[in-house]
Amino acid sequence: MQHWFFLAGAIALEIAGTTSMKLSMGFTLPLASVALFVFYLGSIVLLTLALKRIDVSVAYAIWSGVGTAAIAVIGILFF
Repeated sequence: MQHWFFLAGAIALEIAGTTSMKLSMGFTLPLASVALFVFYLGSIVLLTLALKRIDVSVAYAIWSGVGTAAIAVIGILFF
């Protein structure tokens, strides 16, 4: 069960990283630019931990699908 929480955290950090990418304005804002790398690094670490118990095909499909859908909604609502 813990590995599903790792996957959920990886998704949340991926969403935060992608949002930070937009907010960094092409790496011109230092705080958002640093946050982008921190969030993506954390996302990859948590995804790796989730892969200890979840098949890579399932985990990656969920991670990328939910992340893409969430970013599409955030883009429509806020950007």
